[in-house]
Amino acid sequence: MFKLYCRVYQGAFRLASNFMPWRKPELIEGKNSLNKVPKLLLDKEIDRVLIVTDKGITSLGLINGLLRGLEDSDIEYVLYDQTIPNPTIDNIEEALEQYKAANCKGMIAFGGGSPMDCAKGVGARVARPEKSIPQMKGELKIRKKIPLLIAVPTTAGTGSEATVVAVVSNSQTHEKYAINDMSLIPHYAVLDPLLTVQLPPHITSTTGIDALTHAIEAYIGKSNTSETIAYSQEAVKLIFDNIYEAYSNGTNIEARINMQRAAYLAGMAFTRAYVGYVHAIAHTLGGFYGVPHGLANAIILPYVLTYYGKSVHKPLAELADIAGIGGSADSIEQKAAMFIEAIKDLNQKMNIPSKVTGIIDSDIPLMVERAFKEANPLYPVPQILSRKDLLALYQMIKD
Repeated sequence: MFKLYCRVYQGAFRLASNFMPWRKPELIEGKNSLNKVPKLLLDKEIDRVLIVTDKGITSLGLINGLLRGLEDSDIEYVLYDQTIPNPTIDNIEEALEQYKAANCKGMIAFGGGSPMDCAKGVGARVARPEKSIPQMKGELKIRKKIPLLIAVPTTAGTGSEATVVAVVSNSQTHEKYAINDMSLIPHYAVLDPLLTVQLPPHITSTTGIDALTHAIEAYIGKSNTSETIAYSQEAVKLIFDNIYEAYSNGTNIEARINMQRAAYLAGMAFTRAYVGYVHAIAHTLGGFYGVPHGLANAIILPYVLTYYGKSVHKPLAELADIAGIGGSADSIEQKAAMFIEAIKDLNQKMNIPSKVTGIIDSDIPLMVERAFKEANPLYPVPQILSRKDLLALYQMIKD
């Protein structure tokens, strides 16, 4: 009965989504495209902005060019750089105070998924001052416009510059959850490949596999549209063709451009078609132990795809063909197995571990419960797993 309920819920949500106010961010792409941001703000008559980033970005000096451009254009800014990986409610509230104190009119999220999630959380609180972040957990709890949000990704992974989702951690309860609302889609996405050139190899690899996870989970799920199918297929092809080159030769601008595009497309795919159990499990690892989201996804992905079994053979075989992997296989099952093996090989070549260290056995029951509740009934997964299934997966991934 429960599985039937989930499928009915997903079907109703999929039908309703056809009438929802989806929009795409306007893209600003190419080398030095970051330099266009000050003029964009002036054109929008915005003269005070909050910039949300993290200490890693400011210490590298990645943001200095933008700050100079804002100063030259007489645009005032306040800088919040305390965002941590898996941003917390406290991060959002601190940044919100700066936004309000400076009477800002817009926001620039500068960095990986964490600053973007934090900025989206600020936007949600500005739009809905009467609601706390926990009260906006789940679907469609905002439904009001947020201030102008310009997303500037410095990694090629989360796709948050294209999505409806902000993922937030509660440092008191160790819970990590999503806020989903069309109003959270950034208004502009700035894809400047020069911002990713200094990425350390381990960030390039894990964020890249994060994007691959988005594309695959969207593709194998049951809420695809013709558009999300095309996005996922192109993203998978781009990632398999470019991720190792970007990892091993970080200054290859073409590879960086292609990985940025892949991350954006994968974000466009999963924001409409949703994700699955890889993300549900990964979010618990982020909430309990601070495991970076891309790393968690990269480790978990092959286990979940294998566990799904026959239910994903056909779509994975299709992706194998698109990625140029399944040519020598005789059957759909073999192609699917080769695709999963190719992911494992990529992980190994890029020094991504095959297990998660530090999982405490006594935490697993609560993590199982949270992963189960996150995924069900919303995620249109190829196969609905039980708590027992999830428990088995946690045992597989733990070191």
